[in-house]
Amino acid sequence: MSTVLLVDDDLDNLWALQLALESGGHHVVLAQNGAEALHKVLREMPRLIVTDWQMPKMDGDELCRRVRCQPAFAHLPIVMLSAMPEPRDGPPCWSAFFRKPADLAMLLRTVDTFVAGRLAAVSARPGAEGRAASRWRPVNPRRWP
Repeated sequence: MSTVLLVDDDLDNLWALQLALESGGHHVVLAQNGAEALHKVLREMPRLIVTDWQMPKMDGDELCRRVRCQPAFAHLPIVMLSAMPEPRDGPPCWSAFFRKPADLAMLLRTVDTFVAGRLAAVSARPGAEGRAASRWRPVNPRRWP
């Protein structure tokens, strides 16, 4: 089970997407704006973020930029949802963009693809076989000061 952070200020959208993601086997953490989501990213360590673009306090674009600034989350997949077309000025800081109303089946396939890719990357790390993943790296006693 992977944790997905779902961010939207519209409660109906949150409820519908939460049901869809949970039916796909994901654990969903909810936030109603970017500022709240930023705090939850640090606590929950999600595998993926699905966010709306236009929200009060902090919009989805600002959330993406702030998440990308943190080294631990620089490669975290972010799916952006918006009723407006995707902007073409400058490189996007999100991984995928869906225009509302989004095709739910395609959105869920995209989420599953990103989550599977992150899980494969974690399990492909050298030394990951046969033991639990850890953020700590072993210390080489010959190089210790």
